[in-house]
Order: sequence, then C-alpha cells, then structure tokens
Amino acid sequence: MSASRIADTPEEWEVTATSTPFQGAKTGVRTDHVVMPDGVAASRDYQTHPGSVAVLALDDQDHVLVLSQYRHPVREKLWEIPAGLLDVPGENPLAAAQRELYEEAHVRAEDWRVLVDVYTTPGGSDEAVRIFLARRLSEAEGARFEVSGEEADMELARVPMEELVRGALAGQLHNNCLVVGCLALSAALSSGGGLGALRPAQAPWPARPFDPM
Repeated sequence: MSASRIADTPEEWEVTATSTPFQGAKTGVRTDHVVMPDGVAASRDYQTHPGSVAVLALDDQDHVLVLSQYRHPVREKLWEIPAGLLDVPGENPLAAAQRELYEEAHVRAEDWRVLVDVYTTPGGSDEAVRIFLARRLSEAEGARFEVSGEEADMELARVPMEELVRGALAGQLHNNCLVVGCLALSAALSSGGGLGALRPAQAPWPARPFDPM
C-alpha cells in the first residue's frame, strides 16, 4: 500500500456487556466485554474522556508560548502549551481553544489552523485531542482571567520552536501536546505545502463531532 493511502478507518467490534466501575467529575473508567476475531469475548478497561484541545501559539519571531504547570500523577512540573477539556458535549473545538489561550495566557490570535489530531493513549483511553496552530498573536484586552489550583503557580514563557524540538528529542520535555505539536509544526514547515497546507480551523473532526460556530 502506498503511504499516501494509509489512513485510520472506523470500526467497532461487538460489545456483549459494559459497565462503569468509576465515574468522576470529568472522566470515568469503563469496562467492555469485546468479541475478538476468534469469537472469544475479552474484558477491556479504559478511561472515558470528553476530549481536549491544545494551542501551539507561534509569534512573529517563531517563539512558542508555553507554560509550566505541576502535574500530580507524574510528580513533575511540565512545560506545556495551553490546553483544556471540551467541557460541553458538541462544543466547537475552535471556540474552546480560543478560550483556553485567553484564560491561560491572556492572548488572542487572528489566524487559526488545525495542526494535528491525535488520540493520546488509544490502548487505554478514548481521549481525542485537536492541536491548533495559532498565529498573529496579541495581548488580550481587559483584566486577566483569575486562575486557581495548579494554574495559580503557572509560569509563562516564549521559547524558540527549535529549542522545544531539541528538548523533546533530548528527553527533557514530555508533555504530549507540546511534543506532538512542535514536531508536527516542524514537519509542516519543511514540507512542500508549508503552513498553507494545514487544514482550516473548522475542519471536521470525526472523533469529536461539534456544532458550528
């Protein structure tokens, strides 16, 4: 098969039983009994997740807006790009991304494109993330959004994209959206079509269908 024809395809195996051992405020754990190709049903546990958006905000000097935030499950303070949950079913991901960029960095952008869509851990979670590229940045007007919890200790910075790519490849940066976003941007810049070949900001997203703005 030619590389240009390789694409993920929808498929759903028979589920004979399902249960939800845990349901939290935003995510849960589901157990499905799935019929395998040999006819045997096997139990599969996975995290249910509403989906997320992330924003790789690139300024005129090719610096990326990043923030440092404590992440308790891994016991580290990670450098990340602005991101957040799709809190409302059917929420438009572009609107959610614009909100997260404003709330976490107090920044607005005039040019938006879809950089890449990913499943974070498809073997154990149904979380889908859309990573946007935002350009033509400006400081937002009005008072900054009041942060709390882990976000109260955030540190903001603008870092050259090449430095982030080097940090990811050196094993110094680990946030999946930052790593995937920077590597995808680097690939897009080196491709023949450049950034103009990226999908529009309202491109369909089958993993998380959304309402138009």
